[in-house]
Amino acid sequence: MQRRSRRILIGVLAALLVLGGGGIIAVATYGRSLNGNLSRTDAFAGLPEESRPTRAVTGAMNVLLLGSDSRDPDRTADSRTDTIMVLHLDADHQKAEVISIPRDTWVFVPKSPDGRHGSTMAKINSAYAWGGTPLTVQTVETFTGVHIDHVALVDFAGFAQVVDALGGVDLTIEKTITSIHAPHRTFQKGVRHLDGAAALDYVRQRYQFADGDFSRERHQREFLQALLDRAAGIGTLSNPVKLNSFLQAVTRSVTVDEDFNLVDVAMELRDLRSDDLTFLGSPSAGTGMKSGQSVVLPDTAKAKALYQAVADDNVQQYRGTAAPSPTPTANLSP
Repeated sequence: MQRRSRRILIGVLAALLVLGGGGIIAVATYGRSLNGNLSRTDAFAGLPEESRPTRAVTGAMNVLLLGSDSRDPDRTADSRTDTIMVLHLDADHQKAEVISIPRDTWVFVPKSPDGRHGSTMAKINSAYAWGGTPLTVQTVETFTGVHIDHVALVDFAGFAQVVDALGGVDLTIEKTITSIHAPHRTFQKGVRHLDGAAALDYVRQRYQFADGDFSRERHQREFLQALLDRAAGIGTLSNPVKLNSFLQAVTRSVTVDEDFNLVDVAMELRDLRSDDLTFLGSPSAGTGMKSGQSVVLPDTAKAKALYQAVADDNVQQYRGTAAPSPTPTANLSP
């Protein structure tokens, strides 16, 4: 289990960590300005409170992080979440864990609000296409038993502007590949300095690697680690102009729930640094075929133990006793 960073956190954690570390939260008017940049969505609309999991331990917080190819949370009919993560902030605010749930995980999806979809087993990212953010929240809560306190959606297209605000990032390309997307860039093996468009292109690739989506997830972790290192290494934290440019680009790329307050959450995370973040994968039993689709099969017993640890706010203890799950290898269907 490596302490790495994933692409989706650029929209939330990078901004909050930098914000807390840089001390800008002391300037209330600036904080309100950043909050104003954030798009809002009613992420919990229609969810029956009585059927939801018990709220997090006092002081702890669970945030559902979603990556979508459309920033508009109301236009989901042709869109599925590319990235699904649960961020758990420990009650003592000294540690945080980010659990990635593969988008092809085979789970029960509750009935959609319009009654046309759901109430069936399906890939977890189907929930977003069938019922937007609320059904995704309900599906994740049903699968994990973890109460979600906040939601943040990140617009993938906005990543390029964030990277460019930092002057690009250095990524280690594990092997020479040609992108399947126009303009079909060639990425040469080795450490390469990439601008925003190229970095986004690279971390979207999967078909050129034997383990498909799992390689893409690994590259996403490496991407954000490089991004955070870049933010710290070029003096972004201490340069008001650079920091403002970075944060403005981040907040323009994020949609959050109606109660999410950037300044408040930054205060919660102000003592965290990248070494305090632990990145875990939702336990998997490998891949298989369901209804003619290649899917990720959850390891039910191990997943139950992990998510119970999240609900009980003792993930660090869980990590000390749990053996890591093997990483399955497969090219998963879109």
